[in-house]
Amino acid sequence: MHLHRNVLHNELHARPSMYFDAPAQVFHLAFLDEGDAAQTIIQTLCDRHVALADPALPQGEFPVGDAHLKWERHTEFLTLTLVSPGAQSGPWPALPSVLAEVAEAHSGLLINADQVCVESESSWRGTLESYGFHDPVGSELDEGKATVWSDLRLNGNGLNRMLVLNRQLDGRRLGRMVRRLLEVETYRLMASLTLPVARSLSGELRQYEAELVALSDDNARTDAGDIRALLKRITQLSARVTQTRARTRLRFSATEAYAQLVFERIAELHESRTGDCQQLGTFIAQRFRPTVRYCESTDQRLSRIGSAVAHLGNLLQARVQVEMEEQNSQILQSLSTRADTQIKIQKAVEGLSIIAISYYLFSLFKLLYQGILTLGFDWSPRIALLTSMPVAAAIIGAIAYRIRNARRH
Repeated sequence: MHLHRNVLHNELHARPSMYFDAPAQVFHLAFLDEGDAAQTIIQTLCDRHVALADPALPQGEFPVGDAHLKWERHTEFLTLTLVSPGAQSGPWPALPSVLAEVAEAHSGLLINADQVCVESESSWRGTLESYGFHDPVGSELDEGKATVWSDLRLNGNGLNRMLVLNRQLDGRRLGRMVRRLLEVETYRLMASLTLPVARSLSGELRQYEAELVALSDDNARTDAGDIRALLKRITQLSARVTQTRARTRLRFSATEAYAQLVFERIAELHESRTGDCQQLGTFIAQRFRPTVRYCESTDQRLSRIGSAVAHLGNLLQARVQVEMEEQNSQILQSLSTRADTQIKIQKAVEGLSIIAISYYLFSLFKLLYQGILTLGFDWSPRIALLTSMPVAAAIIGAIAYRIRNARRH
């Protein structure tokens, strides 16, 4: 059995849906998991409310009085969801103390806070005015089996309030529907974390683009002697763009992934219009999509700048390569001319050497002939010449052969 088979298989059941009946109050908090924040929050809750819970698990649930508190650890954030069943004295009770303490202690990491009032037709107060919404949006869910309203505004306690009126959904389907509504808001805000990054990046991108234009102009006018300085400037710009890209890549990729989840969860609501209200999912999508597109366009703008800088560097490198090839060609041509001159000189030296050898060889033969005559031998000059010529030719030929053979090697 593979070492991780059970873990991989049970991932399907790692985050089960909530099950509850209306009426109920659902409180949902999402915290950024920076450092050991998630582990600290879960450990504190487990130590305070249920000592047997395991904070190392990706999700867990335990009772808090009549309510149930559930935690879920995600890649970048931690969610706490508390479901308090039964009718309340008012439509919007205060945040339970167990969550209020955590929210106050980790307020700097709190990214989302939702309160969902789930009503049944018997507990429904009859009008939206009773719930204090300002210009609400709403939708029929799952072919009219439930209705949701919200003004998507934070109240004085920093909570985004939503009202769900359940008509025909059982506890399982109602829990899944509320979970989708909560995920839409959590994923939307997690995706929106990139918006300040994209806005702060706008000034850097304008500077990069201005430098790129200046470098392109300089590349068109630069002489061969200034290429090294221009190449250094392009390399420095490329390093800065790469550094910016590395710093923001994770955030832009996360926004793309979270935005896709938001639109998927909205589609799973199966919305239809209710009364004169704008549909909740349509409102969120229309207001959220510009944020996603702005972040996407900023990411693409940065990528295009990086590609343009790399292309400009390649053009300059090609220009340097062509000039180097031309210089190498000139050097090779100069070497070839020098080699030809050396060969000519060598041939001339060889010819002179053969002439000198021939002169000394015939002088040697002359001295030898004179010595023979001195010894009293009668040897006519003609016979001596005919005898010495083949010998001299053979010796000169052998010497010439050795000289040429030595030159080849």
